[in-house]
Amino acid sequence: MKIVHIITRLILGGAQQNTVISSAAQVKAGHQVWLVYGPIYGPEGSLLADAKKTGAELVQMRTLRRPILPLHDWLAFRAMRKLIQRVRPDVVHTHSSKAGILGRAAAWRERVPAVIHTIHGLPFHERQSRMVYQAYVRLERWAALRCHKLLGVTQAMCDAFLRLGIGRQEQFERVPSGVDCSLFEPLAGERAQVRSALNISPEAPVVGLLGRYDRLKGQDDLLDILPQLKARHPGVKLLLVGDGWHRPQLEERIQREGFGSQVILTGLIPPERVPAYLAAMDVNTLPSYQEGQPRTLVQALLCGCGIVGYHAGGIPEICIHEKTGLLVKTGDRAALFEAISDLLAHRDKRDRLVQQGQQHARENFDSRIMVRRLEEIYCQVLKSR
Repeated sequence: MKIVHIITRLILGGAQQNTVISSAAQVKAGHQVWLVYGPIYGPEGSLLADAKKTGAELVQMRTLRRPILPLHDWLAFRAMRKLIQRVRPDVVHTHSSKAGILGRAAAWRERVPAVIHTIHGLPFHERQSRMVYQAYVRLERWAALRCHKLLGVTQAMCDAFLRLGIGRQEQFERVPSGVDCSLFEPLAGERAQVRSALNISPEAPVVGLLGRYDRLKGQDDLLDILPQLKARHPGVKLLLVGDGWHRPQLEERIQREGFGSQVILTGLIPPERVPAYLAAMDVNTLPSYQEGQPRTLVQALLCGCGIVGYHAGGIPEICIHEKTGLLVKTGDRAALFEAISDLLAHRDKRDRLVQQGQQHARENFDSRIMVRRLEEIYCQVLKSR
């Protein structure tokens, strides 16, 4: 097969990791793969080095930008059509909202046999203005008419689209975003090594969050409850791994409220060091207000962390309450504090949930399952056409 993947930016994120893993596996399986992406900018980091290792032909499309820019968007749409005309792919698979809308439109216009879109997260959310929210919904409805299959990384993504009249029931398939489970087995001694490097004592309770610094990811909610955590768990550290546009506001607040060395902002770390940093935590949290499928919770379980999350998006499909972790109502900071405190105080409960969570992760979120399912869906669509 000839397969073209189109994604807006190759930043360090879940959708991008999903796309790079898929591309590498499809090349290995003998397919011809093109990976189209827009300019990589900003503090979130880049996956370009990993993309180059996939064996796919990389195509940077300079006019493919994340903001709504009518002239750039029209030029990107034309460039996509020209690429499709040249390659004549069997499958065009789009990822992320901007690339998904333009890529589906271009592929449909060029009568590509299989046009697929993966919903990694919702482009619309309650904190947007009503006008912006409705614009995204209308665009997604329009784009859904121009593809054969809509793949939700969680059932929550599929359900959210269907509730808003985006797509038809028969278009949807649930295909969880895969993680290479073999990479998330920290080596002996790495927990102690990372703690030492960060000046964290071996016995200190550590609560972490792995993800970009963003107002919707929940770092501020953790800062809200930090005084309570300090009172109940002396010596607690808050470890925020990542980077993003929200960093200046976080740094200003940490200084203003006198948190000092109790909060550690690591900035970006090399992807291969992620397992070691997760192993340094006792509890990994995701108090996120908008989430597709949180790969970081899967990774945290595999590294032995207890997990706590808000009941938002696809989080409950990984953080199953009292089975793999503790789930609390979105925005309920009091419940967030109690859940984190519970896992810090009860090591036996934490270990039990982690063990069950690791089994759940390996059975449902291994990258090999994702790759196999994509191949099946591609073949089904092509056969039906």
